Amino acid sequence: MTAPDGESGTLVSTDVGAIARIVRAGGVIAYPTEAVFGLGCRPADTAACERVLAIKGRDAGKGLIVITDDLARIAHWLEPLPQAQQARAEATWPGPHTWLWPAHASCPPWLRGAHTRLAVRVTAHAGVRALCAASDSALVSTSANRSGEPPCRDSADVRARFDGQIDGILDLPCGGASEPSSIRDIVTGAWLRGGPTA
Repeated sequence: MTAPDGESGTLVSTDVGAIARIVRAGGVIAYPTEAVFGLGCRPADTAACERVLAIKGRDAGKGLIVITDDLARIAHWLEPLPQAQQARAEATWPGPHTWLWPAHASCPPWLRGAHTRLAVRVTAHAGVRALCAASDSALVSTSANRSGEPPCRDSADVRARFDGQIDGILDLPCGGASEPSSIRDIVTGAWLRGGPTA
């Protein structure tokens, strides 16, 4: 069930509670999403987010996606929107659909990067929903790969690439989607990734 690596310190486990303890302690983890594995941590933890960016080799200006089991966990980082606009997102959640939402002034700059919007998603993945609940936190979500490489799709691939660099791996399967989440602007409706013609 649980297979810690004595040399690297990376815990590989199917136990959501064990991985949640790592998240709450400020660790960096890998976990399955609807399509691929993601690297993540508590989004309010500056040091952990900086580790995620460094491990991935991601430009901080690009920002990070934040996923959650309940939008209420991150609502304070989002500007209120007209109901018609908010309904665009709510109609697709829970699910593999990321929305760019105008960020409130309180939104940490390392999450939105050089942008005025925060990328948010209410996930449908049961394991990740349980992880958010057990961590009492949303999660940063960026695909588990170094920039420019293909993303990991199972825990074995994550271990091969990141063993010793991250603190834990939630060893559950991805949700079966063939492509990463779509990304769409909640105000304009414009598609930035995916969409009807993708």
